[in-house]
Amino acid sequence: MDRYQKFATSGLGRRLVRKLGLPDPYPLRRDAALATPVLVGGATRLPFLEQLLTGPAPYGALVFDASGIDSVSDLRQLHDFFHPAITQLGPCGRVVVIGRSPDSVAQRALEGFMRSVGKELRRGGTANLVYVADGAEDGVESTLRFLLSGRSAYVSGQVIRVSGTGPAGTLEGKVALVTGASRGIGEAIATVLARDGAHVVCLDVPAAGEDLSKVANAVGGSAVQLDITGDPARLTSHLRERHGGVDVVVHNAGITRDKTLARMDSGKWDAVLEVNLACQERVNAALLDGDVLRPGGRIVGVSSIAGIAGNYGQTNYATSKAGVIGMVRTLAPVLAERGGTINAVAPGFIETKMTAAVPFVTREAGRRMNSLSQGGLPSDVAETVAWFASPGSGGVNGNVVRVCGQMMLGA
Repeated sequence: MDRYQKFATSGLGRRLVRKLGLPDPYPLRRDAALATPVLVGGATRLPFLEQLLTGPAPYGALVFDASGIDSVSDLRQLHDFFHPAITQLGPCGRVVVIGRSPDSVAQRALEGFMRSVGKELRRGGTANLVYVADGAEDGVESTLRFLLSGRSAYVSGQVIRVSGTGPAGTLEGKVALVTGASRGIGEAIATVLARDGAHVVCLDVPAAGEDLSKVANAVGGSAVQLDITGDPARLTSHLRERHGGVDVVVHNAGITRDKTLARMDSGKWDAVLEVNLACQERVNAALLDGDVLRPGGRIVGVSSIAGIAGNYGQTNYATSKAGVIGMVRTLAPVLAERGGTINAVAPGFIETKMTAAVPFVTREAGRRMNSLSQGGLPSDVAETVAWFASPGSGGVNGNVVRVCGQMMLGA
C-alpha cells in the first residue's frame, strides 16, 4: 500500500503537498476511453487524427503533428502551439508529438522537447513522441489509441517508432504464451491478454503449479508446468500439438540473485543469465526454426529499467535485461520478414509483493523518482504488452518502451 499517496490525496495532505512542494502522486486514470476533447495542431497528415473528438478547453489531450518540421527555425511551431494550450490540459491529460524520422537535426530535437514537457506536467499527465515512417501513416492508429487512453497511464517520456502497417482486428481466437504467469506482472499480462480475446497458455515452474492453475482457470486459459531453462522442444511440441502453434509469446519469467559484483559467486551470475536471457534465445530460435510462431506473430520481452540505467548490486540482472533489449534489436528484422514483430517493455518501480519487501527508504525513492511521483501497477505493464500484441500494432517493431512514469534515470 502506498500510504503517502493516500495521505497526499486527503484534504490535509493536499494542502501540505502544495504548501511544501512535496511529491504529488495524482490518482491515475486507467480506463480504455480516449482522453477528450483533443486539440490537434501541426501538419495533421495522419487519417486517425481526423477521427478525434475535438472541443473547447479544458483539453483531454494535445496532439501536435511535427512531421512538417524541417529546420531549427521550424521548431518555433512547438512553442506557438503548446504555450497557450498547456495550462488548459485537464487531469491525466495526454501530450503526443508526432514526428517523421529522427535522422535530422530538427526531428531529433523533438525528443528533448517531449521529455521536458513530460516532467512539467501535473495531475497525472503524460507526454510521448511517435516517429511515423513515410508510408506508415495508416499503421499508427493502434499506437495513438493506446497513448491517448488511460491504458498508458504509467507510460511517459517515451519515443515510439512506427515503421509499417498492420491488419485491423483483435486477439480473439489467438493463442498467447505467457511465461512466469503464476503471479505479479505475469498474472496481470495473462489477465489482460485473455480480456482481449486470446487463449492464454500460462507457463511457470512446477513449484508454482497451484498458483499457476488458479491463474489459468481465472482467465479461461491452460496451464503448463515447465522449467523453461531445459530443452525448448517440449514447449514447442506442446504448442504445436495442443494449439497448432502460437501467435503471441511474452517472455516474462525472470529471477534475481542480488549481490555486489565482488560478493557474487558464479552460480548467482549463471542462474540469472540463464533464466532471464539464454533460455529466451533458445525458445525464440525453436519457435522460429520450427515455424511454431505463426506468420504475423508477436514476441514481447520483459526488460527492466535496470537494463537501461544499471542498478547497485544487480550486475547480473542488469546484464540480462540489457541483453533482452539486444535481442529485440537483433530479431526485429528477422520477425519483419515473417510479418511479425518483437518489442520489449522495461518496467520501472511496479507495486508487487517483491517491491513491497524492499526497505522503506529504497521503496519510497523508487516510487517518487519519476514524473508521476508514484509506483506503477502490474496492469500498466500488461496493457503495454497488450498494445504490442495487438494485430493493429504490426508497424511497431524493434521498440523498447519504459513503463516507469518517466523515471528520472536513463533516457
